Amino acid sequence: MELLRPESAEAAVAALGDGSVALAGGTEVVPLLRDGLLRADRLVDVRLAVPRGVTPPSPSTSAVRIGAGTTLAELEIDVQIPAALREACRLAASPQLRSMGTIGGNLRQATRCWYWRLDYPCFLHGGDRCHAREGQHREHAIFGNDRCASAHPSDPAAALLALAARVRTDRRELDVSDLYRLPTDDDRDVVALEPDELILELDVPVPEASVYLKAMDRRKWAFPLVGVAAARAGGGQVRIGLAGVAPIPWLLASPDELDSATPMPGTEYKLRIARALVRRAFSALQ
Repeated sequence: MELLRPESAEAAVAALGDGSVALAGGTEVVPLLRDGLLRADRLVDVRLAVPRGVTPPSPSTSAVRIGAGTTLAELEIDVQIPAALREACRLAASPQLRSMGTIGGNLRQATRCWYWRLDYPCFLHGGDRCHAREGQHREHAIFGNDRCASAHPSDPAAALLALAARVRTDRRELDVSDLYRLPTDDDRDVVALEPDELILELDVPVPEASVYLKAMDRRKWAFPLVGVAAARAGGGQVRIGLAGVAPIPWLLASPDELDSATPMPGTEYKLRIARALVRRAFSALQ
């Protein structure tokens, strides 16, 4: 396997595709390579190619700009970052993983569904069924789970969804909500990027108030059973992003939308947790 270290975004993009895989902190890519779930002829180390660090809002914008190469550990302690994102980064993983994992890489996380991780021929792997729907699914989805019941594991993605963040890649800008899509028969990938498309920066509006709450199996450093991010913008409008409840980070239009959830027998408890955390999040924004 070849390792490339391009020093510009243009060179990194040129090296991607045709069997190449981008590598930043490696906390996601390396385990997938080790387990045979990801295959690559070349690894493209993008740490020198993508921006890193935080730029405060300018007089013309109310958004903080974050380089995709910024680590979760750096974000969790930066007071310029909205509280919901700082807390989501703090709760995302162990200190060792947070010091290596980048925000750009975190947004590209693969599902933790054990059927997918054990390489079952499930829907995401190109099969015609979701094994979790028929088998063990305690940690799985309560929304968007018709074809695939996996649960997206990213805490920061839910926070960025609530904060109405925008993503800049090497070729376009898009809302974080448009970065993800539910898998379909025609496209099983939940991330709406091209294979050679590289996330460069994030623009994160600074709200009046924001919060991130998380229910886990352990007290620390576990993937979310349910994560709730809430952000109040000017005029009192509140956006809610959920982690661990759908194959993608889930934007909740209002608390009433919880009534339209489609939990499976083993995930009904998640709906009760979500209701409780949404209530607490709204209280915290007052």
